[in-house]
Amino acid sequence: MKPTAFYILAPAAALIFGLTACDTGPETDRAQPATAPASESVEVASSEGTTINLPAWADTPELAGLIEAISVTTPDIKDDEMANRIALFSDNVMEGRAPGTPGGLRASDWLAGEMARVGLDPMPGGSYFQSVPLVVSTLDPEASALSITGPEGERTLSYGDEAVYWTKRPDTEISFEASELVFIGYGAVAPEYDWNDYDGMDFAGKTVVMLVNDPGYASEDPELFTGRAMTYYGRWTYKFEEAGRQGPDAALIIHETAPASYGWDVVRNSWTGGQYDMRRDASGPPRVKLEGWISRATAETLFAEAGFDFEEAKAAAAQPGFTPVPMTGLSASASLTTAFDNRESRNVGGMVRGSERPDEYVIYTAHWDHLGVVPDETAEDRIYNGAVDNATGIAGVLEIGEMLAAMDKPPARSVLILAVTAEESGLIGSEHFAINPIVPLRNIVAGINIDGLQPTGVARDITVVGYGASELEDTLAGLIEPMGRRLSPDPRPEAGGYYRSDHISFAKRGVPMLNMRPGLDLMDGGTEAGRAVAQDYSANRYHAVSDEYAQDWEMSGMVDYINIMAQLGLTLAESEDWPNWYEGNEFRALRDAQRANAE
Repeated sequence: MKPTAFYILAPAAALIFGLTACDTGPETDRAQPATAPASESVEVASSEGTTINLPAWADTPELAGLIEAISVTTPDIKDDEMANRIALFSDNVMEGRAPGTPGGLRASDWLAGEMARVGLDPMPGGSYFQSVPLVVSTLDPEASALSITGPEGERTLSYGDEAVYWTKRPDTEISFEASELVFIGYGAVAPEYDWNDYDGMDFAGKTVVMLVNDPGYASEDPELFTGRAMTYYGRWTYKFEEAGRQGPDAALIIHETAPASYGWDVVRNSWTGGQYDMRRDASGPPRVKLEGWISRATAETLFAEAGFDFEEAKAAAAQPGFTPVPMTGLSASASLTTAFDNRESRNVGGMVRGSERPDEYVIYTAHWDHLGVVPDETAEDRIYNGAVDNATGIAGVLEIGEMLAAMDKPPARSVLILAVTAEESGLIGSEHFAINPIVPLRNIVAGINIDGLQPTGVARDITVVGYGASELEDTLAGLIEPMGRRLSPDPRPEAGGYYRSDHISFAKRGVPMLNMRPGLDLMDGGTEAGRAVAQDYSANRYHAVSDEYAQDWEMSGMVDYINIMAQLGLTLAESEDWPNWYEGNEFRALRDAQRANAE
C-alpha cells in the first residue's frame, strides 16, 4: 500500500503550488507558536524513475512513499487511496494540525496543493485559500473575579469549581457592578414555536441566568419544539449569541450533565485556558461583557437565596407563556483581565465548475484542523494526530473532488470542496466562511458535511444526525434504498449532535445541510459490533493522542460511505431541484426568504 521510494533532495525551489503563509462542546489552547514558516519543496526521483515534487518536510522514506503513492491515485474511490491520505494527513509531521501553527500551515499547504493536483479549480476569486484571522484569548483567573451579592452579603464564585467564565469582547480589562440577576428559562427566542424567553423586559444592566438544552427536552412533549431532540435553541452557542442581541451585562448557563450531555469536567477543561475565536471589531456581532457557566449546585444556592425552588423554576420554564423572572435581591459584579494573541489560519477550497449552471453550488465540508501538541514536554506521546477526527473526512472530500474533476463532462452545477479550519475551537472556520461567503449562500443548493469516520466494515444503514430536518433525507433515501440500505435516526437526538459540526454554520443561515455517518448495523457483526467500535473510540481515542492511523484499519465501510456521499452530491449537482427544510423546521423560514430574494 505504501511503495518504497528513493528520493534525491534538490535545492529548494519556489513553493510547489505558489503557497505561502496566508495573511474549536471549544478546546483549550495547546501553547502553540503564533506564527509559522512557509513550506519549501524538493524534487524527488520516484521508484519508477520519474520526478515528482515533494514538500521538504517529507524527508523520510516512509513519507516520500506516501506522497508518491498518493500522486498516482485514480478517480475511483478505493481503500488504499483513502488510507494513504489519512496516513499522511495524520502523521506526526503535521504536529496535530492546530490552526496558526507550523503543523497547521503545513497541513493546509499540502491540502491546497492536493486539490490543485487532482484537478480542482481555485474558489471564485482565484485562490485555494480564504484567510481566517484568529485570536487566542486567555483569561487570567488570578486577576479576575465573578461575585454575587445577596441577602447574606457578597461572595466570589470559585473559578473552575462553581463557575467558568470569559469574554468574547476584545478588551483586556472589563468590569461591571451590581448587575441584577434575572432567570430567563432557556434563553430562547423562537418565533416558529411562538416562544420568547426575553419577552417584556429591558435587559440593560442585568445578568441573565438560563438553563441548558430547550423546553422540548425538559417537558418531553413531542409537540413542544421537537420533543427530546435538541433544536438549535438548546445549544450554548445560540444562547450566548442571543444574549448578545438582547443587551445584558452577562449571561450564565446553568450546567446539568444530562441535558448538556457532558459533565462539569468538560466545562472546566474546555473553557479554561486559551480560547480561539474569530478576530472581532466593532462591526462584529454584539457580545455581552461576560459569558459563562455555573454549576447546578451553585444555581440551587442562588435560587434559594432569591426565594425560589430550583426544580419548580425549571419546570415553569418549560411551559408555554413563561416570562423572565427577576431573582430579587441578587446582583452580579465582575472584573476580567484577558490577554490576546492574534494568529492567522485559512480555509482551503477547490471546485469543479458546473457545465450548465455554474453559479449554483453543491458544497462538501470537512474540517482539516485538530488539537495540536500536548503542552507537557515530558509526555511520551505529544501529538494529537486526529486520524479519525478528521483526517478521514479530508481524505473523503479529496477522493470525491478527484472523482468529479475527472468526469468527461462536469456536472450541471458547480461542486465546492471546502476544508475549514478551527472546527475544534468552536466551528470558527465554517462560521467565518458563512459570514464572508466566497459564493452567495442563496446559491448553495445544499451541503454535505463529513466528520469522523470509523474504520469498520460496511453498514446496512446510514445514521442521519438531526434526522427529520430536510428534504435532503428523501434524496439520500431514494439513493440507498435500491441498495437494500436504510436511513437511521440519531440514537441520541437530545445531545444536539446536529449543532456540533461545521454544517450548522450554513444551516443556521438557511442552507440545507446533511450531517451523517455510517450506521451501527454492520453487515458483519450487526449493531453489537458497530456500538462496540463507537464506544471504544469515544472512551479511548476521541480527542486523545491515541487517535492514530494504523495499517490494519478496516477501510471497506469508509470507502462504501464516501462512494454514497459522492453519488449523493452528484445527484444534487445534476438536478434542477432546490431541496428545502421540512415545514416546521427552525431554518425553513430563513431558506424561504433567502431563495425568495434570489429569485
